[in-house]
Amino acid sequence: MLKKLINIVVLVPLGIILIVLSVANRQAVTLAFNPFNPADSLLSVSAPFFVFLFLAVIVGLILGAGVTWLSQGKYRRRARNEANEASKWHREAEKQRSQAEKLASQTPLPAPQN
Repeated sequence: MLKKLINIVVLVPLGIILIVLSVANRQAVTLAFNPFNPADSLLSVSAPFFVFLFLAVIVGLILGAGVTWLSQGKYRRRARNEANEASKWHREAEKQRSQAEKLASQTPLPAPQN
């Protein structure tokens, strides 16, 4: 519930801001990738400004997700190791249980004494 509330509080205003900026910045701009000759048409892209805004947001989301994923690697590794260890102990317990049942079925029960 809290995660949904935080998403609403953060994402809705961000979406509104992006929509307002998109409507307000429809004029074409040129993004030049050649710092020595900005007029070079081979290394420049012309598009409405809001396209560059959306691309910046998308690149930021992807980079942020990647950094978060990489920073949480130690926790995923620990969880994987603990899951493997738990599985190993579960198999050992099953093996011990089957051996105990096998011994119980082989050993005859003593006759009750009166």
